[in-house]
Amino acid sequence: MPLSPPVPAMTETAPRPMFLDGPSGRLFAVLYAGRAARRALVYLPPFAEEMNRSRRMAALLGRRLAAAGEALLVVDPRGTGDSDGAFRDARWDHWRADATAAAAWLRAQGLAPLGAVGLRSGALLALDLARAEGLDHALLWHPVTKGEMFLSQLLRVRVAAGLEAGARETVKDLRVRLAAGETLDVAGYPVTPGMAADLDGLMLKDMAEGYRGRLTWLQVAADPAAPVPPAVGAVVEGWMRRRIDAEIRQVAGEPFWSIEETTLAPALLEETVEVVTVPRHAPPPPAPPAHLDGTMRGTTP
Repeated sequence: MPLSPPVPAMTETAPRPMFLDGPSGRLFAVLYAGRAARRALVYLPPFAEEMNRSRRMAALLGRRLAAAGEALLVVDPRGTGDSDGAFRDARWDHWRADATAAAAWLRAQGLAPLGAVGLRSGALLALDLARAEGLDHALLWHPVTKGEMFLSQLLRVRVAAGLEAGARETVKDLRVRLAAGETLDVAGYPVTPGMAADLDGLMLKDMAEGYRGRLTWLQVAADPAAPVPPAVGAVVEGWMRRRIDAEIRQVAGEPFWSIEETTLAPALLEETVEVVTVPRHAPPPPAPPAHLDGTMRGTTP
């Protein structure tokens, strides 16, 4: 697969928009890099409208990491944003291949891919990339835990919009139509039977199997000192029992990806930069704690 021409030597932290050569066409990307950056992370966005609502946070993360001497490549996968292709033609395997192409492009520029960071469904893609490419770090911003549940949430958006227009649809009805081969419009995005099947098959707890890097889950919460949600704690505890180097940190903020007006979560940005740039002085304890407070940590042997 051909790679785009190298970018000029990085002497400033100004964002660099560009098109990369992806497996199925051009991928729009923005590189944020510090003057002496030698390593980088790939940022993978969430699904559909969540991507648009979180663009400002992705850009701010890039600027923060560049100011700290690191680099971040923000990528629009196939069929999204300004990249080639149509959303209705995209599949999870396409987006995985796009993420792999982004990591390869970083290597070609002399930037060692340190890890991947993703938001919501993009967090699953980030973990997928980190495991497949053997990256050192996977950072999950408030990840989707079950693709089946996420798809049902998407379909409820259509159900709610239909009620306002006098339609009487249910999530069960919509799933039957998807299974029969119908493509459904959900908030302006065509959800195809293929993509629906891809989402249904995603299970976060299983996606870290075999990963040997560091896994950091950053959960956004109104009260970061509150106990970790039970479903979240169960996933992390399962990883820790399998000796995966996993930790979860709760940070204060609103669910910016679901709010129509541009909303920021400064604490999430600060915590992410700290996790990336501050070395750990000692490995965390291997066993999960008895009580799930706002921070849990585990380690590999």
